[in-house]
Amino acid sequence: MVTTEHLRAAIVATIAGATAGALLTLAPAPAQAVPGYPDPTVHSQRTHNPNANYTSRWTRADARQIKAMSDPNAGPRENSMPPAYTMPTVPQDFPDMSNGEVWVWDTWPLTDERSNQYSVNGWEVIMSLVADRGLGFDDRHVFAKIGYFYRPAGIPADQRPRDGGWTYGGLVFDEGVTGQIFDDQSYSHQTQWSGSARVFPDGQIKLFFTDVAFYRNPDGTDRKPYDARIALSQGRIHADQDGVWFTGFNRVRDLLQADGQWYQTGAQNPFYNFRDPFTFQDPRYPNKTFMVFEGNSAGQRGSRSCTNQDLGYRPGDPHAEDLETVMDTGAILQMANIGLAVADNRQLTKWHFLPPILSANCVTDQTERPQIYLQGGKYYLFTISHRGTFASGIDGPEGVYGFVGNGIRSDYQPLNRGSGLALGNPTNLNYAAGNPFDPDFNQHPGAFQAYSHYVMPGGLVQSFIDTIGTKNNFRRGGTLGPTVKINIRGATTAVDYNYGANGLGGYADIPANRAITISR
Repeated sequence: MVTTEHLRAAIVATIAGATAGALLTLAPAPAQAVPGYPDPTVHSQRTHNPNANYTSRWTRADARQIKAMSDPNAGPRENSMPPAYTMPTVPQDFPDMSNGEVWVWDTWPLTDERSNQYSVNGWEVIMSLVADRGLGFDDRHVFAKIGYFYRPAGIPADQRPRDGGWTYGGLVFDEGVTGQIFDDQSYSHQTQWSGSARVFPDGQIKLFFTDVAFYRNPDGTDRKPYDARIALSQGRIHADQDGVWFTGFNRVRDLLQADGQWYQTGAQNPFYNFRDPFTFQDPRYPNKTFMVFEGNSAGQRGSRSCTNQDLGYRPGDPHAEDLETVMDTGAILQMANIGLAVADNRQLTKWHFLPPILSANCVTDQTERPQIYLQGGKYYLFTISHRGTFASGIDGPEGVYGFVGNGIRSDYQPLNRGSGLALGNPTNLNYAAGNPFDPDFNQHPGAFQAYSHYVMPGGLVQSFIDTIGTKNNFRRGGTLGPTVKINIRGATTAVDYNYGANGLGGYADIPANRAITISR
């Protein structure tokens, strides 16, 4: 998705000059198994045309490597996962970036087609999902709105206020604007979920987001499945010495609805996932704009549609699972994928689906906020998954999961020993997790500390704080956590513990690596 400025020229030159055959030679040897666990699936990283009917698989053989890395002897409240793949523990006395105004969670900056992050007229600007603090923190999802924050650009994190120095600017949309696209106007709740924002040199903003309508009875039950759509609204940013504001964003365009062919619909599964659009240009296809998003593999919920390819075991592996037994455990309810779409015009107002680029059938049910990150001629696909969404027989921490290939559509190799785990919360897989609102007494206090990660230029990663602590001694979040840094190289990542204070950077630190100046 993103890359540092000093690497950009080298990346583009590498991609432009390489042949497909040369790129294939960069694929490393497959990771080796841990005793007692299966071998991970062999992935070539080979690239395919973006239009091809090919979907890479994050297999059960891959995902079982996560538990293989866990220390079975780690005691209560200890982290059982490798430190290289673990976010440092966030202290419980974290600051609130909104000064009590709103709950804050999923957050994204203003970016260009190559995912550079921009300041505007000397202000860094971010958009976030927000909700009124009068709501219970766990009630926020059906009341989410897109708000924005701004702060002076170019100030080092150690010279800012501890809370990051952001000013809350308010909501992006007026009430009622985003509900206009729904055919059935009888919704009980209408909300906005995550997306991304493209900024242009003249100050135009194209905001891609998930537009959602809920249809609930007074007792909270659903009278019909919720309706989630990928949408676009266009506006303009303004900034002077006193702050930042927006105009426009008074109309919403319905871009994509789950099709039931590649991406599961509400009729197929009332709990389907279809959200989190992120747009970008691929240097190999400079005249096209692509979008990745979270989806579920199409088909009726609970259908026995997993395959031996989804399991991914090598022939004769003594630790392989039986397909029918796996499906009998209920793993057929975990059918996540990462979708791909391409724009049909330069205005980015018309799109069509392409086949998914990654599936995680019988592995996990959520692959949230996917991103494409370019570095060293490689394509890194990052996404978020959760301990509570893994299928039976799979376990892993809340955090970032990553895959590497030679193009947008690749036979993606899961990072870090073939597991996919790139940056997890400190977690003990020997003990139950509990829930963010009721964490387990024996679990590490950081198991729910960070959520909804976003990978930024230079391997910086921001996220929001959900819960820090254990049963009877925990604090809920609703604000952005400390930024951390991962070093990305080949098929590995590692936390940079020299960054910030023992690996924890500034709270809510989302620095711009580009700047534009627009007239008022």
